[in-house]
Amino acid sequence: VQKNAIISVIFALMGILLYVAFRFEFSYGFGATIALLHDTLITIGLYIALGHQFTAPMVAAVLMVIGYSINDTIIIFDRIREELKRNIQLNLAQVMNLAINKTLSRTLMTSLTTFIPAVFLYVFCSGVVSDYALVFLLGILVGTFSSIFIASPIFYFWNRGNRNNIAKPSEDDEATHD
Repeated sequence: VQKNAIISVIFALMGILLYVAFRFEFSYGFGATIALLHDTLITIGLYIALGHQFTAPMVAAVLMVIGYSINDTIIIFDRIREELKRNIQLNLAQVMNLAINKTLSRTLMTSLTTFIPAVFLYVFCSGVVSDYALVFLLGILVGTFSSIFIASPIFYFWNRGNRNNIAKPSEDDEATHD
């Protein structure tokens, strides 16, 4: 189980890195992948620290956390990319601050509306469903944190705080977002 879990998580992270790097650019993909690695390790660590045993169904829960977290990260990165086009006078830190602030209420509301049903599953169910819900609860908290405080700063430092290090959007990208 452990070997297959590690392999599945590695392949999921590599696939996500490739997709995000292709869809955006490598610096976004690198930030997202490091944040997802953080989510995976912290979620598993907290789950085990709470005295639970990591089993095969928990691998599925961790992969669900990865999918949940990447969605949040992509929304923030997409807003950063949009704000880079709209606010050419701002530096990268200002653009990122603006983008994160514009997505913050959406991020928190999405996390809260996902967290509440997971709490009910954890409280009112038992066995595998309760364990699955616990992993997801931990993952929601960790994933929301990492989308804002891990992925974005890594993207910033990768580009050395300079917006000129970021590839200009292609005409295809501009056509799909207008």
